[in-house]
Amino acid sequence: MPRPILAEANIHPAIRDKIASHEQTIVREVQAAVAKHLVVVVGMAMNPFPKKVRKALAAAGVAHHYLEYGNYFNNWRQRNALKLWTGWPTFPMVFVNGVLVGGASDLQKLIDSGELTKLLA
Repeated sequence: MPRPILAEANIHPAIRDKIASHEQTIVREVQAAVAKHLVVVVGMAMNPFPKKVRKALAAAGVAHHYLEYGNYFNNWRQRNALKLWTGWPTFPMVFVNGVLVGGASDLQKLIDSGELTKLLA
């Protein structure tokens, strides 16, 4: 089932540009990293789960590119733009071969099942 997104027709033309451009610098930065690197981890300081993901990838011998945006006290608007773009509610956000695979527990399941190796091929 696709996630619901407000249709363009239901957005007044006077505010469409504002919506389309809101905090898009960070979104474009992550999109560029995802296009360039096989594995990308997007995280934030003070959150233990990005560190957990990075350790799991290192233990699995998987190189990754890490992007960190603020902490619990700052940069929340930029991080919120990433949540709106992906639909993923938490950090980290892990991308493998251009696909959002989820967060820490989701990545660990892929590692444990051997599916991460298939996604990297």
